[in-house]
Amino acid sequence: MTAWAPDSELDGYEQFTIELPDEPTYALEPDNSLVATLIRRATPTRSRAVLYVHGWSDYFFQAHLGDEMDALGYDFYAIDLRRYGRSLRPKQLAGYISRLDDYFVELDAAVEAIREAGHDEIVLMAHSTGGLTTSLYVNERPGQFAALMLNSPWLELQANPMLRPTAQPMFSAAGAVAPTTAVPMADNGFYRRSIAVDEDGEWTYNHNLKGDPAFLVRFGWLSAILQGHSRIAAGLAIDCPILVAISERTDFRRAWDEALLSADTVLDVERIAERAARLGNLVVLSRIQGGLHDLVLSQPEIRKVVFDQYRRFLGAYAH
Repeated sequence: MTAWAPDSELDGYEQFTIELPDEPTYALEPDNSLVATLIRRATPTRSRAVLYVHGWSDYFFQAHLGDEMDALGYDFYAIDLRRYGRSLRPKQLAGYISRLDDYFVELDAAVEAIREAGHDEIVLMAHSTGGLTTSLYVNERPGQFAALMLNSPWLELQANPMLRPTAQPMFSAAGAVAPTTAVPMADNGFYRRSIAVDEDGEWTYNHNLKGDPAFLVRFGWLSAILQGHSRIAAGLAIDCPILVAISERTDFRRAWDEALLSADTVLDVERIAERAARLGNLVVLSRIQGGLHDLVLSQPEIRKVVFDQYRRFLGAYAH
């Protein structure tokens, strides 16, 4: 039986720890220390449920998303993957994975727990890197999901996708030799500035769990991401309806400007749009004017548009 306890981050939520004792650890990580954390908004009351998967250097804190899904008639769940958020333990390599398919273990466990709670219709929802992982996952789990909803999924590199076939062997080789070595990368902090309540945003969250400098891009992780991008480029055959929601524009300028409060400053939305059609046979692309990278963290009037798109998609296709 799933043993739920009060959530450590959100009032009114509950959490359940998924033990992952047989999953691989790296470098000096403690053996048998890996866990994932399933979070739910309330005691189940419906047969329909949403499971949300976060992105890189992130965790689930968007309680308003749970409220919106509840209003649409879905019980709401989220998962903090291994080495993220509620699941990150001391001495672990924050956010690290060498194969995206490894995440299928905790996703399977989460889906099993949700079905045991009486849900026979599950919609999988994911953001950014989580969108890459869940696309690969749903492709390998035909017949299990009513729909897949992707919020700015990282389906391709920000640069010209023609560069990936050249870069991938290089990073794969480096990942094989020194998988946990960090790749030097700079962060201008603009995305954090656009969402954090103590800067120019409106959101309060645990800075130790989202955007912490401990989340280092490592060669093995980047190799796993590029392999995932390659699989997307080759084409998937996801058998459920898919929503790909993205901002209308990307803005990578190097000096702060208020225009960054209404654009994706993390990923190239044009690359995402190009790759979306390769996910499956029924893909709805929604471009949100004024949307941030995490669309549900956009300004209030933009969020209303996002959730209206979610409502329309679920009403039309998730049956």
